[in-house]
Amino acid sequence: MKLIFNLFGVFACAAAVLLSSCANQNKITLGPDGKPVNKDGEHVNPFEPGTYDHFKAEKDYPKTMKVWKDESVLARTNPENSKIVVSLSMQRAFLMNGEEVAMDYPISSGTKSRPTPPGNYTILEKIVDKASNAYGKVYDAEGNRVYGEETPAAVPEGGKFVGAPMPYWMRMTWDGVGHHIGPIPSGRYPASHACIRGIRSAVPTVFSKVKVGTPVIVE
Repeated sequence: MKLIFNLFGVFACAAAVLLSSCANQNKITLGPDGKPVNKDGEHVNPFEPGTYDHFKAEKDYPKTMKVWKDESVLARTNPENSKIVVSLSMQRAFLMNGEEVAMDYPISSGTKSRPTPPGNYTILEKIVDKASNAYGKVYDAEGNRVYGEETPAAVPEGGKFVGAPMPYWMRMTWDGVGHHIGPIPSGRYPASHACIRGIRSAVPTVFSKVKVGTPVIVE
């Protein structure tokens, strides 16, 4: 949703204006990566610690694995006023209350071969304990794992398929795309089969703040 995600462009513009003002007083400017630097080109953070501006101005943002929360906004966020915004380029998701960011957390979206499709969705289903019916592990009749194509169709006679765990599942499409807890590479890159994996320290909270029908905007 462009109107929502323009919010982050506004953040950038506001930071640029502030830093331009700071530059006149403290010689702080924006470096090649768009982050604030001093006159020697060293990264600095002119924003008050604990604020969202400070979090976003950190050198490792958006690659950081950290989760940011605005506790006051989060306390006011509930299934009636929440929405989720996902940035594929930043590999981060945002639990929103109107135009306010309640949480900013790392995600891992689909790979190039199985990309997460951009678009406007709604949550169709919520399940705390969910396992994939398409991807997982295949075992033979003796209980040995069979590597290769690990889908239900690859199960040998007498064997079994164990679906990959997808806890705190929030379905977005009926063909298998959803948001759930899942492994996120430390290098912070897309690694899923089209789903939006989220970090364990954030997704249960997001799950508790949304309902079937909550909007999810993937950009």
